[in-house]
Amino acid sequence: MSDVQEQVQETLEELVASGAELGIQAVAYRDGVKVVDAVAGVVAPDGSPVTPGTVFYNFSIGKGVMSTLVHQEVDRGAFGYDTPVVELWPEFGAHGKEGVTVRHVLTHTAGVPGIPLTSTISDVSTWQTMTRALEDAELWWEPGTKTGYHAYTFGYLAGEIVRRSTGLPLAEVLHDRLAAPLGFADEIFFGMPVRKRGSLATLVDAPSEVDWSVMQIPEDLPMFRAAPMSLFPTAEFGNNPEVIGADIPAGGKTSARAIAKMYAALIGEVDGVRLISPERLAEATAVSVEGHDEVFGNEARWGLGYAIAGPSGLDQSETMFGMGGVGGGWAGADRAIRTSLAVTKNLLTENFETSARIAGIVFA
Repeated sequence: MSDVQEQVQETLEELVASGAELGIQAVAYRDGVKVVDAVAGVVAPDGSPVTPGTVFYNFSIGKGVMSTLVHQEVDRGAFGYDTPVVELWPEFGAHGKEGVTVRHVLTHTAGVPGIPLTSTISDVSTWQTMTRALEDAELWWEPGTKTGYHAYTFGYLAGEIVRRSTGLPLAEVLHDRLAAPLGFADEIFFGMPVRKRGSLATLVDAPSEVDWSVMQIPEDLPMFRAAPMSLFPTAEFGNNPEVIGADIPAGGKTSARAIAKMYAALIGEVDGVRLISPERLAEATAVSVEGHDEVFGNEARWGLGYAIAGPSGLDQSETMFGMGGVGGGWAGADRAIRTSLAVTKNLLTENFETSARIAGIVFA
């Protein structure tokens, strides 16, 4: 057992024993070779132990998967980053959105960060309902002039671009071009078929660290215009069977070993697979946009579909990229040290302390 494997395994066991985590996986690759594969805890309270093949619902981590599928289409010559979305999806151009490009979508600068505030779980779980809502949407800002996290809409926008480009169902594209080549056809999904759900962990909300009853939160914050509060990511939402089965590519269902291998196959070759060209990787992981996020109010740095940061969100490395998600999981890579990492878990915490701690071990 390598030192880093031992350190990560001991850390995961400590986190579970302390109650800081419930069930967790951490996997890392360096130069295409798996160097960490650690698990601890249980798939649900009083449930069975987590295994390397346990699948977790990872909010927003799926955006990295969706972005990869877009880059593969650019590599294939199907369209370019500066192709207007309307060339692939003419109906999207209504209400002045004809200037939105693929690049704007990937950098969260498209200006359509919100879904209707009347949206229900059934709405966000129905592809045609959400794409029609985007066709009817009006711009919050002129495309490319501001950035703001497209929490839900990113997945539908990028997903419809790929669906229109390939002429195939999104699930088929994901399976054929990413999951199957990586050897994890049963461990990477947007919508997870019923027959595959035996490996899916149950999400649990961690006790809140904030007393929301005394918080003075302005009701006009842009984030409250982006989606109804009833659809904000929680364990109840993520455990809903309708949500589990739906293609909602703002997030995804994946094991750590599957998505860690995806990032490894972005930065290099793994088992004969390289998902995108070196030229594509260089463009996709360079800083394209940085500044104040108009929706959530934080400072953001985006490549083309990936955040240029580590799991703490404060890392200023120009070579680290990936996606974190509500609940504290993270998946990404550091090009400079040719290392990828994924941390997936089922206790939805309000911070990224666990992922940052594991990253500190692995990237060191």
